[in-house]
Amino acid sequence: MDKPLQNRVAVVTGASRGIGRAAALALAEAGAHVIALARTQGALESLDDEIRAKGGSATLVPVNLKDFEALDRLGAAIYERWGKLDILLGNAGQLGELAPIGHVDQPVWDEVMAVNVTANYRLIRSLDPLLRASDAGRAIFITSGAAHKHKAYWGVYAVSKAALEALARTYAAETVTTPVRVMLLNPGPLRTNMRRTAMPGEDPMTLKTPEDLAPHIVKLALPAWTETGKIYDFTQGGEVIEPQPPA
Repeated sequence: MDKPLQNRVAVVTGASRGIGRAAALALAEAGAHVIALARTQGALESLDDEIRAKGGSATLVPVNLKDFEALDRLGAAIYERWGKLDILLGNAGQLGELAPIGHVDQPVWDEVMAVNVTANYRLIRSLDPLLRASDAGRAIFITSGAAHKHKAYWGVYAVSKAALEALARTYAAETVTTPVRVMLLNPGPLRTNMRRTAMPGEDPMTLKTPEDLAPHIVKLALPAWTETGKIYDFTQGGEVIEPQPPA
């Protein structure tokens, strides 16, 4: 099919740049109506122009994900217009700062946890009934190898991604008997602003791009996708990993 996501509705957070922007474009090109969330109105309008130029459609939602009441209103608005949600891509994230844990300022810690963890919990809380109303609800959350590697100075980001993984896997367990499927996606190092901030000495031209990743996000969003509660590892060519508890 040319439009495998025709008549499906997708929420994408952090849609104005990087992975979120590439995913929004790919989902729209596959036929989905994209509800694009980001803080920057101008960048969202640019995204909308590109989606429409390719024959797609979008709804723009300029919002700070720390405005949790706005996320509640989002669920109500989607229900009133569509009565369901087919795809949630929880992509937006904050790096915080690379520093010893004891040196991380409280506002930085709070910001990272709010965006990387609490906002995704609030999105689940707001959108879960809509995903269950779909014939094939798909929730995808962007994780990181940092959640497992526990490298020095990456503490606040690593902790937030480990918490996100626990959140997503718990949600997967709670929806296993429903049409909802929940996946974590590890993109690995990509040519993004966050990666540039974390690794300023790295040659970005050696990295894959968000556009390389985007078709894999479409794959996870398809009704045909059946796995849940696992990690899709883009760094390993799309290997699906079953997280293992301690022996």
